[in-house]
Amino acid sequence: MTTSSEFIAVNEPLLDGNEKAYLAQCIDTGWISSEGPFVAEFEQRFARRVGRKHGIAVCNGSVALDAAVAALRLGPGDEVILPTFTIISCAAAVVRAGAVPVVVDCDPHTWNMDVDQVRARIGPRTRAIMPVHLYGLPVDMDPLMQLARENGLAIIEDAAEMHGQTYKGLPCGSFGDISTFSFYPNKHVTTGEGGMIVTDSDELAERCRSLRNLCFVAGRRFVHEELGWNFRMTNLQAALGLAQLERLDEFAARKRAMGARYRDLLGDLVDIELAPAQTDYASSIYWVFGLVLKDSVDFDAAEAMSRLARLGVGTRPFFWPMHEQPVFRRMGLFADDRHPVAERIARRGFYLPSGMALRPEQIERSAIALRQILS
Repeated sequence: MTTSSEFIAVNEPLLDGNEKAYLAQCIDTGWISSEGPFVAEFEQRFARRVGRKHGIAVCNGSVALDAAVAALRLGPGDEVILPTFTIISCAAAVVRAGAVPVVVDCDPHTWNMDVDQVRARIGPRTRAIMPVHLYGLPVDMDPLMQLARENGLAIIEDAAEMHGQTYKGLPCGSFGDISTFSFYPNKHVTTGEGGMIVTDSDELAERCRSLRNLCFVAGRRFVHEELGWNFRMTNLQAALGLAQLERLDEFAARKRAMGARYRDLLGDLVDIELAPAQTDYASSIYWVFGLVLKDSVDFDAAEAMSRLARLGVGTRPFFWPMHEQPVFRRMGLFADDRHPVAERIARRGFYLPSGMALRPEQIERSAIALRQILS
């Protein structure tokens, strides 16, 4: 039983379905490696769920992006347009391939990439656009898809946070030439660590399967024509993911109910900004419940999070913009970039406890604590 003195974790997964039964099956049969049958079943079911022909399971969402970039044969001199406000995995995959990340600012309301800025960043070396659906709402995909068609560009769709979300009724993850997901414990479907690449292209799927498996060649297993990685997902992880996937509709509804409850409790606060609950193309799935402190608050997100921690409430900061990352600046990237929206929300934004196992009383305690620090 939770007491008022207990710390509310920012995330706790919910593992009370078939997870134990499927994991026990792995152990009882001895199939614990990537050769086990749950891997293929998870790939097939997940791909069907997001309306794709192929699913390629990998060991985490970050390497899913690495493999996606490599599968498209992006390399030195190629440019990829992506949001500056995202996790570093997105830009890192581009940089590791020798390609060049070109970033745009985010929309101040949805916090997703500002699609109106993308056209101006397309140049003769642009090869791909990487939309990243963030926090609860998807990127407005129609204009990006049109730009990609007009300019012969690939779409690498990062749907890491969007399990169960749709854009105009179509599943997130169904739009890219190649799309990726993460199954980290804070996602709607978790495998502990894990990821998935999905695509309709037979060629890209086969290339991703090869890249995740050291580029072994049939008939000459230990003779390699190309360097790949060991990005394989284990049967244990896939078993966990399959049990989670069975409840995705339930989990999505649960998250939306959490978001609605937070909005009921906090909607009258004049000192915070919230992303919209709904746009004309999607309703928020509330992967996390994020907020931005208005300028009327005389402290930043770091101080707010510190105060909430003292009240027993876990939080996480918003992403730090790619154009302000020290590692990229030292590489000579983004030297003249300024993206004021991302810079502001990175300093004034954070999210409250949002895990799948979060209970109603914990939501209320978190909301009370936020009110307390803002009073």
